[in-house]
Amino acid sequence: MLDFNSLVEFSRTNCVSICAFLVPANLLATLLTMVLAVLRRPSYQVWQSAIVACTFAVVMILHVYTWFMIGVVMIPTYVLLWLAITCLLCNVGSILLHRRNTNAPIFGR
Repeated sequence: MLDFNSLVEFSRTNCVSICAFLVPANLLATLLTMVLAVLRRPSYQVWQSAIVACTFAVVMILHVYTWFMIGVVMIPTYVLLWLAITCLLCNVGSILLHRRNTNAPIFGR
């Protein structure tokens, strides 16, 4: 069975490694979602990319909250939280943009 305290302690112990993976993964996955939406790729591709990007963002939010649980309130925790929330909003915005532009005519063709 998964012990919540062990998971939280693992998150805090390996913070540098987790952040070194999650920050670029978050940015690249969100950028990919935005590019796919702008290029009007099929919906399933946009949704797959958005789901992966949102998963990275949610994991980062949970990681930051493990620090808030023990009272660590510093600038890096807020920056990481802001980054994760911004990525979530960009992914939702990309899905909405893709839905809106799917049926719009393409000018110049």
